Amino acid sequence: MRRAAAVQFSGLETILSRAREDSVEFPYLLANHVPMVLVALDRLGASPERLEQWYEQYRESNKLPPMPPPVSPIIRTSWAEALGDRAREADYRAFFIGETRRLGIDAVIRTYLPAMTSGLAGSAMHPLMRLAYGVLKKDDQEVGTALGYWAACYLSLPPATGAAPDTDDPGTVLADVGNIEGIRSYEPETDLLWHNIRAVATLPGFRPVIDRLAFSADTPRRMAATSLALFAGTMDFSALHSVTGMHWLRLVSSHLDNAEPLYRAFWQVIASLVPKIGFPTLPTVEALEEMRSRPAPVWREIKRAAIASDDEHDVSLVFSALQEEEVWKDPLYRVVAARRVGLIA
Repeated sequence: MRRAAAVQFSGLETILSRAREDSVEFPYLLANHVPMVLVALDRLGASPERLEQWYEQYRESNKLPPMPPPVSPIIRTSWAEALGDRAREADYRAFFIGETRRLGIDAVIRTYLPAMTSGLAGSAMHPLMRLAYGVLKKDDQEVGTALGYWAACYLSLPPATGAAPDTDDPGTVLADVGNIEGIRSYEPETDLLWHNIRAVATLPGFRPVIDRLAFSADTPRRMAATSLALFAGTMDFSALHSVTGMHWLRLVSSHLDNAEPLYRAFWQVIASLVPKIGFPTLPTVEALEEMRSRPAPVWREIKRAAIASDDEHDVSLVFSALQEEEVWKDPLYRVVAARRVGLIA
């Protein structure tokens, strides 16, 4: 039935409406990227036909399941009692869509997100991605769905202890992860990103990581620069999420009275992925400058390559890199985007 209906309608809103019938994850516990990638493709200039084609191909190849049935309504006075219960996806989505309509996007994020910050790692931070794209689009249903996704897949990491920071360099925090006892021998349940994050977070020596970074007005810029350097130096799949994640974080953080805890939780997650990335050494200033100077295609060509790609992470990285370059003015974003889609080596 859904394929027949797709022939009659086209455009982002129609496809997004259909996509919200799907669960936020598909087996085994992988993030469904469809709504976010559709928004990115649309903003990159994809045609309605390409949006339709991309959705149908992704849905079929990944066998996207429908949203699971409701269990019981989430009650406002006890909304946090079922955090982390994936069986309550429908319940949490319905609750937060209702709360977003009641309060508005800005107020619903200010009201509920601080209590869920320590669960940022759930579903490998893709609830943050969906929330960011909902914010970007000013879409009540997507914001509510994203908050419900966050709640159902909530994964708590060690909370801040209030210990005094000992560095203002985000790169130092990442570099020192390699010194944590057991960091080179831990065994995750599977190779999923969030299983790796969860396993690293159980190491006693990882607990202080969230407190280490001294936070100032310049810290988000330094975190973005370090994330870009990490990806440029490795082109690693896990490191890709440091670049895209900083984009998502920037979009969401403006709706918080105090964004520092969310930034700290994000950097804690990136630190937990250091062993999966291979304990990289960040490129030197000179190496980064050499990368920036490499000839790279113009954004028009990069966007065209991303639109043609069936890889959700190609689309995600290119769109985030384009958005982040507009803010941080670093041409290295264009270079890594071109490399990701295979236009340059």
